[in-house]
Amino acid sequence: MDAYDILGPSEQYIQGDKACVYGALIAGCRFFAGYPITPATEIAEEMSRFLPKLGGTYIQMEDEIASMGAIIGASWTGKKTMTATSGPGFSLMQENIGYAVMTETPCVIVDVQRGGPSTGQPTMSSQGDVMQARYGSHGDYEIIALCPSSVQETLELTIRAFNLSEKYRVPVILMMDESIGHMREKITIPKDVLIANRSTVDISYAYYRPFRTGYMHATKIPEFAPFGSGYKTFITGLTHDEDGFPTTVNPKAHSDLIKRLSEKITDNIDDIFYVNNKHLEYAEIAVISYGISARPSLAAVNMAQKLEKNVAFINLNTLWPFNYEFISELSKQVEKIIVVEMNMGLMYHSIREAAEGRCDVVLVSSLGGRVPTPKDIVEMIK
Repeated sequence: MDAYDILGPSEQYIQGDKACVYGALIAGCRFFAGYPITPATEIAEEMSRFLPKLGGTYIQMEDEIASMGAIIGASWTGKKTMTATSGPGFSLMQENIGYAVMTETPCVIVDVQRGGPSTGQPTMSSQGDVMQARYGSHGDYEIIALCPSSVQETLELTIRAFNLSEKYRVPVILMMDESIGHMREKITIPKDVLIANRSTVDISYAYYRPFRTGYMHATKIPEFAPFGSGYKTFITGLTHDEDGFPTTVNPKAHSDLIKRLSEKITDNIDDIFYVNNKHLEYAEIAVISYGISARPSLAAVNMAQKLEKNVAFINLNTLWPFNYEFISELSKQVEKIIVVEMNMGLMYHSIREAAEGRCDVVLVSSLGGRVPTPKDIVEMIK
């Protein structure tokens, strides 16, 4: 039995949280560990219903620290794993997210954002965790973070999150928000989807080194040998060599490791980075947004087009790694970039930095759970 046997009709009217579950199951997720938290609880509920039917495992952990640890451990048995949370739980996961980066553990973390800091607004939408996704754990590292702006995109980007996680051996964060998570829309369950699986080794046991690259592919990503496969594998969050053993006092070993962990992402930004844009060719103004904020942004651009304004719409489906070159080239073309976010300006800072003063970069900010309106954005376009 596979996911398609239990998900029902190909066209359904469902919440974003449930679409995330559909995407995870189609991608091959068979282990979920989590702790209930608004507005992500529906993901845990649906996973608890579906996973046993597919021979998978669902565990409700005591907290988000344990949830993140559980999906790391399960991933090392060869399972595709996921957890889901919101702001307060995402804060608790940061140490183990750093551990997953350091140990190159494929896993997916879903953050259905709500208003913060602290307990904040549990039932209201926000996009305030954007920088936490990038810099929440300590040390130098790169992360992949995707962001859907519809229920259909939630399904599709969840599949993509698993594919990228498996391909690059890195935790991938799906940055949803309360509005997208609880919104109901018609979705179409895709068929014949490309599903990626982590590259595994097929060499002699004696020759294998768990963090050596290039056994079977000339990349900076080591092939994977799960626990129980017969290969000697040592895993640690300490700085380590190709054998996996600690080398904490060796500056070169640490430098080589950290650079490789970062470069396996930055060297492949063209494969990872994805945006959805409209009217870009002749644009004089560009509206950049993501998540729920992309919807009023597109409506505003369509209104401006009717007023004969040359305005482009750019929906950032990939937040991290940030594509500085894309924004740099855009800033050479347009006179103004309008950034629309449900925060006090987070992606705005990276976009303004990449523009380097070549054009105006302005912010349309919304707080308190209020989604920006097309009118807010049109006023800035004028």
